[in-house]
Amino acid sequence: MSREDRLTGRRKAAALLITLGKERSAEVLRHLSDDDIEQLTWEISALGELRPEQRRAVLEEFQEAAVARNVISLGGLEYAEELLRLALGEEKASQLIDRLSAASPSVPFGFLRHLNVQQLTHFLVNEHPQTIALLLCFLQPEKAAQVLSALEPDLAADVAERIAAMERASPDILAEVETVIRRKLSAVLQPSRELRAVGGIETLVNILKHTSRLTEKTIIEALEDEAPDVAEQVKKRMFVFENIAQLDDRSIQRILREVEVRDLALALKATPENVKEAILRNMSQRAAAMLREDMEAMGPVRLRQVEEAQARIVEVIRRLDEAEEIVIARGGDDELVV
Repeated sequence: MSREDRLTGRRKAAALLITLGKERSAEVLRHLSDDDIEQLTWEISALGELRPEQRRAVLEEFQEAAVARNVISLGGLEYAEELLRLALGEEKASQLIDRLSAASPSVPFGFLRHLNVQQLTHFLVNEHPQTIALLLCFLQPEKAAQVLSALEPDLAADVAERIAAMERASPDILAEVETVIRRKLSAVLQPSRELRAVGGIETLVNILKHTSRLTEKTIIEALEDEAPDVAEQVKKRMFVFENIAQLDDRSIQRILREVEVRDLALALKATPENVKEAILRNMSQRAAAMLREDMEAMGPVRLRQVEEAQARIVEVIRRLDEAEEIVIARGGDDELVV
């Protein structure tokens, strides 16, 4: 299509209404304000007859935008971008996502996804730790973990503490930060008018789970000095009893040698089947049978007793992990080598 045939702004909306026909267009107009209706009516009257290629172009763009917005609402911007690249190709998908992310109030700091870890780190290293903490809360945990790992240890610990302490951000704070970031990165995103849940212990734990063991240990040790209560909450959430099912058999067998049988029987009274199966398959048939008998002989127990037994076992797991006698899979550069 030539440059002269292309439509922009309200004229494109007017062209879409003409292409949709009178009945469908009337239904659309019922949902618009009087000012919008007046402006579109003027554009329709001034537009005249549309060429076939103009009609096709308007319909294709409308369909692409509708599909993209639906995908974003279903699976988030990252999912939408991946899906649209498969459907439309790299260039067209990028253009469409750029337009939608810039206009969508539901994707704060969405423009950061275009920056790689090196660019993000270079940009954030000179920002205030509170700003860094806020921005990391809106990144994917994997990318946030990489950025956190790239920061100086003292700065990373400071940022981690701020993420853990953060719960909600007011519209004014988000607007102020976005204005600064928008100016520096030449990106535009309309800030949300509602309070958003950002940061907190769970966010920090989710980020740390994707870092290397060294980064995790450095940050937790720093938190123990600066904010021991936060450090304890983080450690409790870094590994929960149900995560045993994700350990390799050798690690589970090592744990079983350190755990009291009564604690194990209590802990398994209220736990998913995959956890029970992971533990029982790493015991001899005789030991597994005796454990089942102990569980049955206990009868009903209080949930508090179960949770306390699970906590004692998790403490054993944490101690063995710190001594590097078992392997807990992590993200970052702490991958297993077979």
